[in-house]
Amino acid sequence: MKPVFLFVLALLLPAAAAPITEAHPALWHVKGRAGEVYLLGAVHILPEGLNWRTPQVQAAIARADTFVFEILKTPDAMAQIQQMVSARGRLPPGHGLRALLSPDAAKDYDTVLAGLGLAPDAMEPLQPWLADLELTLLEARKEKYDSAGVDDALMAQTQQAGKPMRALETVEQQLALVAPDDDQAALEDFESDLVDLKNPQDEISGLYQAWAGGDPAALDRFLRADYADRPAVRTRLLDDRNRRWLPQIEAMLKEKHVFFITVGAGHLAGPAGVPALLRAAGYRVDGP
Repeated sequence: MKPVFLFVLALLLPAAAAPITEAHPALWHVKGRAGEVYLLGAVHILPEGLNWRTPQVQAAIARADTFVFEILKTPDAMAQIQQMVSARGRLPPGHGLRALLSPDAAKDYDTVLAGLGLAPDAMEPLQPWLADLELTLLEARKEKYDSAGVDDALMAQTQQAGKPMRALETVEQQLALVAPDDDQAALEDFESDLVDLKNPQDEISGLYQAWAGGDPAALDRFLRADYADRPAVRTRLLDDRNRRWLPQIEAMLKEKHVFFITVGAGHLAGPAGVPALLRAAGYRVDGP
């Protein structure tokens, strides 16, 4: 599972489309000294035709004058991504992906490739992190997910309306998460994600339903179970980033603006989520 770099693929949904036509995502509201903040958890790919714009979400969007995302998809940002993929996405000449995998992971890898109708050598030249992203995107397309998610829709709407936008992270920060310098960590992430890709329906059953039902407690339970054998990964991808975002959000609450912040839904769930951190810092946080 990949709770980062969602602007390229998907964080939470490498799985089959659920029979849901309407979602009711959780929404939080925080009032500060001068400003206000709305917090919406996003999924970054969606089943086709899904309506997630509840009256509460629509009203908050209408009130907001500044919109905040994990990163901004500017032309420069997309060019940086393409440059990074070209520079770092391939293994050295003479090396292949399969040879890096453990025997069990190699079996999972073969199962995933076969399920997607790919040749056994389709991903051989790629670094594990890039193969991970490519396979996730192919699985999403196979299951008829739209790669434009909640954040994409809101970013496009904000740009069209000419409203100010801000980012919580730089492209470099997110690139470092998806393509870590630690080759062994990247390989371990890939091998773990192969298990999810081998059984995509198992991955979506709890996670997507929790988001669509506006149930952050259920989402937190799912994430805890999913990361149970990888606590350091959860810390790096979710908890550490939440703590880094907190001072930025507190600074926004001192400005005379109404901010609408959209981040991956996993960042807003549980005792280490952003709403819980704001409550612990003394703010009144209205929401689930």
